[in-house]
Amino acid sequence: MAITETVDGLRAVMERKLAALPERVRLWTSEYTQKNSIPRNMLLTGQRGTGKTTFLLHHARLSGERMLYFSADSPRLASESLYDLAAEAFMQGYGGVIIDEVHFARDWSRCLKSLYDDFPDRKVWASDSSALVLRAGTADLSRRYVFVRMPLMSFREFLFLETGNVCAPVNPFDSELSGKLPVQPDAGLLGLFEEYKRFGTRPFYMEGNYEERSLALLEKTLNSDVPFFVPSITDDNIRLMTAVVGTLSAASIPRLQVRSLCSDWNVSADKLYQLLAVMDAVGALRIVRFQNDSKAKSAGAKLFLADPCLYSVLHGNTGSQREAFVTALLEDAGFSVHACRDETEGDFMVLKASGLIARGNEAPLKIEVGGRNKVLKKSDWVIRDGTDYPTDKVIPLWLLAMMW
Repeated sequence: MAITETVDGLRAVMERKLAALPERVRLWTSEYTQKNSIPRNMLLTGQRGTGKTTFLLHHARLSGERMLYFSADSPRLASESLYDLAAEAFMQGYGGVIIDEVHFARDWSRCLKSLYDDFPDRKVWASDSSALVLRAGTADLSRRYVFVRMPLMSFREFLFLETGNVCAPVNPFDSELSGKLPVQPDAGLLGLFEEYKRFGTRPFYMEGNYEERSLALLEKTLNSDVPFFVPSITDDNIRLMTAVVGTLSAASIPRLQVRSLCSDWNVSADKLYQLLAVMDAVGALRIVRFQNDSKAKSAGAKLFLADPCLYSVLHGNTGSQREAFVTALLEDAGFSVHACRDETEGDFMVLKASGLIARGNEAPLKIEVGGRNKVLKKSDWVIRDGTDYPTDKVIPLWLLAMMW
């Protein structure tokens, strides 16, 4: 098929996708331009299923420009040059191109560099599920493209999708917050938060079959994304990663017995550490380390499933799910999260995020996490699940999920 005909066919695909966009998109997408301008050249990353394609198409439609969308993993494009496709679109009068799953294209990083250099007045927006994919390119794109990371969905966004109400984002570490809550924690809101914990971190929950789709995304991450970075990966390695996910989902103490795993699966410690690091990079796991721990060969201090809702899908441990939510919410809000070395002082050490005042200095906050009766210990704040209003040094988990 001639490349001109291919571009024409891709336009029809884009029109169908634009027609299928939901009436309500997540607030992170619709509110993005309130704080940022959409860059001319952008590399968008984020876990699978968070709404990257919707973000790109939504802003393409708002821009009013004629843009062409295509996904580089489409079989019909397997023999096409990414550069030639985009160049042909530009010659046909398109003001920009949107490229999903960009790493599936041959020589994708060199093509992106050349498109930037050769068409300085055109837009190139690309996406992938991991920043590690984009860093693995052979061309230096950091000076040419703006990297944007899409987080998991917050409870504030889930509330909007469910009710249509837009609540103001909050700083949960504001000691005077109790008198100015953006929404009252009545029975309806707390019931919605329970639903959010089960399936609310990715907007595709609205399409049904959430558990099946979540497991399919996890399988694709382990079977497709991880092998892209790990040389000589075997079927046993993939089964080992699946076992790691199952073990962590059920564990009350979120750690792995490295020596035992290596023995059971006949794998070296170096290989296991490599697999864990890549699982973290592609959004399957979240490794939490001690502060100032930069060892590459480490399983970290605590390991969580990167999407906390997977604990519900896998009928996992409630306590580990709470901690997974806290670490995910804080990191997606820009905080740096570390495990406490002395667990009598708290579960986590948290360094404040830009724009969220956690304290009057740069010292880390000590955070304790638990259910409705969890005590403060020696920490600065306790984050409690199953409670409604914030009180002195107590932050309800639902309120922590309202930061963006």
